[in-house]
Amino acid sequence: MAHRDPPGIFAPHIPADVYRRAEATGQPVVIVVHTTDQTGRPLRHYLFPIVIAGAAAMGCWGLVAALCALMDTAAHAVTVIAQTTGPLSVGGITLKLARPKH
Repeated sequence: MAHRDPPGIFAPHIPADVYRRAEATGQPVVIVVHTTDQTGRPLRHYLFPIVIAGAAAMGCWGLVAALCALMDTAAHAVTVIAQTTGPLSVGGITLKLARPKH
C-alpha cells in the first residue's frame, strides 16, 4: 500500500504511527478537539455598524462644511459684483445694490 498523508487540517496533530496503524487495520481514529465556548458576540459584530455610522456622520459634516464654504464664497462674490456695478435699473426701477463708502 502506498504512503498517504492524513487528510484535512488534523494531519500535524495525529502521530504518524497511529495514523498508519489505523489505515492498515481499518480502525477509526478519534480526534478530540478542545474548544472554548464564546460567552458573547465577537467585537466585530459591534464594531462594523459603529464604523459605518461614524463614516456616515463624518461624510454629512463634510457635506455641511462644503455647503457653508460654497455659500460664503457666493456671498462674497455677490458683494464684490454689487459694489462694482453701481445702481441697477430694470424697467424704470432703479436699485442701488450697495451703499457707497463715504
